[in-house]
Amino acid sequence: MEKIPMTPSGYAALEAELRRRQQEERPRIIQAIAEARALGDLSENAEYHAAKEAQSLNEGRIQELESILSRADVIDLSKLNGKTVKFGATVTLVDEDTEEEKVYQIVGEPEADVHSGRVSITSPIARALIGKSVGDSVEVVTPGGGKSYEIINVTFG
Repeated sequence: MEKIPMTPSGYAALEAELRRRQQEERPRIIQAIAEARALGDLSENAEYHAAKEAQSLNEGRIQELESILSRADVIDLSKLNGKTVKFGATVTLVDEDTEEEKVYQIVGEPEADVHSGRVSITSPIARALIGKSVGDSVEVVTPGGGKSYEIINVTFG
């Protein structure tokens, strides 16, 4: 079984989602199925079919979350330090073409959210950054073409 690296906050967020799905969504969906069943003929009952589909999706996500959480390798970021980029690092970059500054934290795949500045350790930008230090220039191949960045800061925690 392959371990999944994860930050403590990412692990907590997935645990919260699992609890919500088990304790709130599951009973709500069961109630919706019961109400739809009471309406009669199930073969042409759209409410029943929609509730059953919602139940299937919810149960699938619960199984996925349980699997991820059981394989999680939670890494305490407060114990990390150094000058090179590795898992958990928050990296400040400058686009060498536009001079635009970007800040990314390198996290596990399940907690990645590029809009929040958290990129997966398996993403092209994270793979290009791993092992590099402040002052290094990195070339990242993106779907939109190649980009050059200079690392201007690396922090942990």
